[in-house]
Amino acid sequence: MIRPVLIASALALAAVLAGCSSTPVVPPAPSTPSIYQSQSRAGATLDRQAAADMISEFRRGNGLGPVRLDPELNRMAEQQAQAMARADRLSHSVAGSLKERIARSGYRNGGMVENIGAGHDTLADAFTGWRSSPPHLRNMLAPGMARMGIAAARAPHSRYEVFWALVMANPADPRPETPPLAMAAPDLRGSVRLPAGLLAR
Repeated sequence: MIRPVLIASALALAAVLAGCSSTPVVPPAPSTPSIYQSQSRAGATLDRQAAADMISEFRRGNGLGPVRLDPELNRMAEQQAQAMARADRLSHSVAGSLKERIARSGYRNGGMVENIGAGHDTLADAFTGWRSSPPHLRNMLAPGMARMGIAAARAPHSRYEVFWALVMANPADPRPETPPLAMAAPDLRGSVRLPAGLLAR
């Protein structure tokens, strides 16, 4: 409701100014929504909150709880995306396996999943790619996930141009047992899942 009021006010002001000047006043064009903004251009900034809102809405539509941003998971996602960009390689293990990276971070969790991607120019593109891939879809709809981190890293000299990493976690205290690492089937975008009960040591 705020946007129409602001737009109407801007147009009214433009009309007043136009009556006082021979130079026509053109209202500014609406900005592109952040989820459609290119991440391959220099200086691009990823709207992490928009990503959390989009994934949360998607989860709610499938009967699951929302997720919210976690600074530590954002840092883990950023490190993974940057490592892939430097290596020009789409891989969950380019900076160590997810299990190893969790251990290094000390992040205590009751389960964690990770999606990676490359070649998607916008947040909307990355989300659509993950949603269209069964392993990545399962990760985004994993029960119990309540925290997330996401990052996009530019790679201007790579044919991919942008590398993506999404990490989601259940921050509840895990069970003492440590089950084996479960890997999803690999594809161009990449996904991996650590079952509930993984304890970072």
